[in-house]
Amino acid sequence: MPQKPARCYTNQRKPPYTRKEYIHGIPPPKITKFVMGNTKLNAEVVAVLKAMERGVIRHNALEAARVIAHKFLSGEIGEQNFVLIIRKYPHQVLREHKMMAFAGADRLQEGMRRAFGKPVGVGAVVEPLDELIEIRGLAQHTELLKEALRRASSKLPVRCTIEIRRLK
Repeated sequence: MPQKPARCYTNQRKPPYTRKEYIHGIPPPKITKFVMGNTKLNAEVVAVLKAMERGVIRHNALEAARVIAHKFLSGEIGEQNFVLIIRKYPHQVLREHKMMAFAGADRLQEGMRRAFGKPVGVGAVVEPLDELIEIRGLAQHTELLKEALRRASSKLPVRCTIEIRRLK
């Protein structure tokens, strides 16, 4: 069964659902690496992707943003010239009340009775000005770092802004 669109989960008004010791059958997050590149790099600038609005970002959206930023940077400036860090971890458990959609389904399902839902994934709850992705690099690659974050922001369901800070 395909996933529901991200708009079904982005604007959640309910309280966080994170007590994993009580929840069974939570799929693990797709994102596994949170720090990539040369961790021993003596960086000169930091480019940060910040959320502009409140929302929930699903784990597969975070993974897609990580993949596209890492692929762009490793192809353009090389693996040894940057450090990419994912700052948000997906803790929020996302639930779905599955409904059947075929002939005769009305005799099988019970509508909204006991509609708590089964866990289908996890997401990261973000507030305005939360840092989502951080890339550290050399000053000569500033425009490429911004482009990588712009591409990553296109994969996320919330509006984002890019901030550049100089180190030293």
